[in-house]
Amino acid sequence: MNRIAFFLLSLSLSILLGCAGDSGTNTTTQEEGGDFVYKTEQFADLKILRYKVPGFEILPLQQKKLLYFLSEAALSGRDIIWDQNFKYNLTIRRTLEAIVKSAKADESGDYAKFMEYTKRVWFSNGIHHHYGNEKIMPEFSAEYFAGLVNQADPASLPLMDGESVETFIARITPIMFDPAIAAKKVNLSQDVDNVENSAVNFYEGVSAAEVEAYYNAMTNESDTTPISYGLNTKVVKENGKVTEKTWKVGGMYSDAIEKVVFWLEKAIAVAEDPAQKKSLELLVKYYKTGDLKVFDEYSIAWVADTTSDIDVINGFIEVYNDPKGYKGSFESVVSIRDPEATKRIDAIGKEAQYFEDNSPLMESHKKKNVKGISARVINVVMESGDAAPSTPIGINLPNANWIRAAHGSKSVNLANIVSAYDEASKGSGFLKEFAYSEEEIENARKYGSYADILHTDMHEVIGHASGKIEPGVGTPKETLRGYASTLEEGRADLVALYYIYDQKLIDMGLMESMEVGKTAYDDYILNGMMTQLTRLKLGDNIEEAHMRNRAWISHWAFEKGQPDNVIEKVTRDGKTYFKINDYDKLHDIFGQLLREVQRIKSQGDFEAAKALVENYGVKVDPVLHAEVLERYKSLKSAPYSGFIQPKLVPVMNGDEITDVLIEYPSDFTEQMLYYGDRYSFLPNIN
Repeated sequence: MNRIAFFLLSLSLSILLGCAGDSGTNTTTQEEGGDFVYKTEQFADLKILRYKVPGFEILPLQQKKLLYFLSEAALSGRDIIWDQNFKYNLTIRRTLEAIVKSAKADESGDYAKFMEYTKRVWFSNGIHHHYGNEKIMPEFSAEYFAGLVNQADPASLPLMDGESVETFIARITPIMFDPAIAAKKVNLSQDVDNVENSAVNFYEGVSAAEVEAYYNAMTNESDTTPISYGLNTKVVKENGKVTEKTWKVGGMYSDAIEKVVFWLEKAIAVAEDPAQKKSLELLVKYYKTGDLKVFDEYSIAWVADTTSDIDVINGFIEVYNDPKGYKGSFESVVSIRDPEATKRIDAIGKEAQYFEDNSPLMESHKKKNVKGISARVINVVMESGDAAPSTPIGINLPNANWIRAAHGSKSVNLANIVSAYDEASKGSGFLKEFAYSEEEIENARKYGSYADILHTDMHEVIGHASGKIEPGVGTPKETLRGYASTLEEGRADLVALYYIYDQKLIDMGLMESMEVGKTAYDDYILNGMMTQLTRLKLGDNIEEAHMRNRAWISHWAFEKGQPDNVIEKVTRDGKTYFKINDYDKLHDIFGQLLREVQRIKSQGDFEAAKALVENYGVKVDPVLHAEVLERYKSLKSAPYSGFIQPKLVPVMNGDEITDVLIEYPSDFTEQMLYYGDRYSFLPNIN
């Protein structure tokens, strides 16, 4: 629940193996002429980028080995997210990869469409759009697809025992081509059964009502340290009884989890310090037992590990992909601290109590003693699962409210990812098309990148850490249900928006002037009111949690500011713009909304949450949407970006690792095929 994705139409774009050897991929450690190429290709609505890991080459061998082992653990769990996203994703992925390896391109143009579809599926870790949740429909015919399958080596196809290729084609074709089958990965509509109408492989044979009843029976309202019920399980019905299949060694996903554990145990042997070793040992114990109490112990130990330079997130973490908000998607982020940049984010963390005390929240909803916020800026070394290819730029964990209150949390900003986005977005023409004035453009160019970084820092460090739930009120996933994620992300955004236009940041030396805050406001309103609509097909509602929160914040602020014309909708030369006329009053409006959203969370007010999100964050003005899509088309850009991952290559002397080299692959297709060959550990259907 506590991560912020980087959106190319958000703040900053608005300024803007086990052994060494050739992997078979195009790799380079240094670009010709010393210029690193950040953008490698663009297709459909996607850009493929790369990022650098500064300073990796000069790290001590122990740290290099630790990063290598943790990276292998990350990639070893890759199959899990595919299967979690949809039960037949692994079957489809392996079919597509078998075709790519053996089929011959033709001149009809259909093969190009097939490759675009395949790349989109790779990017989304399945056949549903990584952001919009809708099913990705092939733009080639089922007959053409059948021909490609027949060209593939039958031994490489994911056939069932005794299944013929003809029968296989008949089985898989409707799954891919029928728009009514698995139409949405996550369906949050209020007029359907969200469990039965979501394609995610978290539930099978059960309804939303049965899931709610199942977990309600487990909940003990007097328990002040509740486990994260259902975080690491699939709910099924066996012999008429609702039960769970646990993701652990010896349970569901065991083959992949065993590989994850193998590499984590190697990492334990080269841990930087006792605190890191303890947290990794508890993570392994959790994977072996599936015990969520052990997961809580691990989370507490992970938060306490603040001195090590290398860090890892690995596990079933965020619940965005579960329509009921219980199930954690597998993800891993391996990173190393950026010591200089950490000074900025650490300064914010040290003032967390000031920000809490001076926030516009009701006094009963403020924390009297904000616990242990550990803040750092990191450089990513490897991402996998739900964090790749599309990645967050900021993370705040753990998600359990009681752990955060009693033991604190870790907040990180992914510096080299932000830098890569920034480099890749230069010269996009976006500002000229959508910004209202030359002054706004100039401010965005001057302050926009830093405003985005500062907003992310505060979102993660003080946003998610602020506020408290009233005694006796359940967790947000219980009280706010399907609205919990978007309310939490919006609440953290509002904390950041409130304080990014505050003298305190200037006094702390974190802003040179209020122009930084004004730039952040310009960009946020523009994105929430207009430009994020480039991510939607005409006629679609907003489904994704972060998009919803930017929409309901912006539209609520626009409406509440109408009497004073705080935000003005302007039409010029047939184009729509949004102009902020009074930044001080907008700051106050953000404070009012923050107070209300915290009240909703603190009191578990489901009806108020529903009204806020449904009235301001879901529906789209079709006329404005059509205009935005037409204007964006002229830029010849793509609204989403993701990354090819670096590759860590151990240098071996017999069984001993004597060095670890870093390579920067440049071909998305080749990396996906390499991953498919090397890290496929799960059965085709789970």
